[in-house]
Amino acid sequence: MATEVKVPTLGESVTEATVGEWLKQPGDAVAVDEPIASLETDKVAVDVPSPVTGVLSAHQVAVGDTVEVGAVIALIEAGATASAATPAAAQEAVPAPASGESAGEAMTMSPAVRRAVLEHGVDPTTIKGTGKDGRLTKEDVLAAAKAKSDAPAPAVSAPGPAPAAAPIATGSGRNEERVKMTRMRQTIAKRLKSAQENAAMLTTFNDVDMSAVIEARERYKDSFAKKHDVRLGFMSFFAKASCLALKDFPAVNAYIEGDEIVYHDFVDISVAVSAPNGLVVPVVRDCDKKGFAQIERDIADLGARAKDGTLTMDDMTGGTFTISNGGVFGGLMSTPIINPPQSAVLGLHRIEDRPVVRNGEIVIRPMMYIALSYDHRIVDGREAVTTLKTIKEAIEDPTRMLIDL
Repeated sequence: MATEVKVPTLGESVTEATVGEWLKQPGDAVAVDEPIASLETDKVAVDVPSPVTGVLSAHQVAVGDTVEVGAVIALIEAGATASAATPAAAQEAVPAPASGESAGEAMTMSPAVRRAVLEHGVDPTTIKGTGKDGRLTKEDVLAAAKAKSDAPAPAVSAPGPAPAAAPIATGSGRNEERVKMTRMRQTIAKRLKSAQENAAMLTTFNDVDMSAVIEARERYKDSFAKKHDVRLGFMSFFAKASCLALKDFPAVNAYIEGDEIVYHDFVDISVAVSAPNGLVVPVVRDCDKKGFAQIERDIADLGARAKDGTLTMDDMTGGTFTISNGGVFGGLMSTPIINPPQSAVLGLHRIEDRPVVRNGEIVIRPMMYIALSYDHRIVDGREAVTTLKTIKEAIEDPTRMLIDL
């Protein structure tokens, strides 16, 4: 009798998900606890493990389907071996376009990757995957296609299969592609729009002379890395500077719930990082109680797991204040959007040399624009401006963070 594979518990208040990718196809051998499917929730991707060792006999749902917790999504013949898979099941495996693979050896590819392989006529078996567990991503395929087109044509073409047909172009040579938004992207869109509609959002700006922080990093980066086994970055400085400011202005670290204001005696900072499916904001907890090294370790760990797609619901839950660093992408200035239900977000930007006046003279300094978007329903303008000023002063004179000034 086949064993049912059910949607696991997805996290607090999360009752459904979307089937994002099948990691195993009918006829594939699976080991107990080996991931067979990836589900997309509102916040993270969740792998569904096999409950037994055996052979995947059938998918019960398709990629893109919405499934609820406890729903049966696949069947596994416990104790069976791959050689015992039925021909029909083996034929249901993902085809291997433009390659000599047999059906039983088919690669696991998402619909977007499969479509890119077919459109560009590349051999997926010759491409090194950079995705989770070495799987191909669409970017891998596009890079391989570009390298193929840039390569000089051979003098004599060896006979072989014809390349896959290119997508049909319109008469004007302009094409369109419609791709359904992932559940995460839909949620991001809803939350950002909700923040604009429900909060009285306003942004205040300042600029920061980064000379002192840059000098401190240069002086101590080697000894810091040797002692703590982590790189000393800018984010830990801004996290600690934010903790200093939020302690003085608790409304910036609070949020509105109904007709009440919820204050916190701790600082859990949500750090915006890029993930394959969009921007995510995992939480570094108790930043006010942690040192620079632990904050840097936490940020590095969360960033790596965001790229690998292994963040959990707990990693994404909570947060009392957010820091978003658009400077890593070259952004000069922005008005960041609040991460609900929080009341404020700090936006960092790129560092560039600019002329400034110091002691009556024009000098060149490495400057950064910083922005604080806040909910004016709970944070007054004076509090917002002073919060940003406190962060600026702590960055320009890091000693303030050591003596709590």
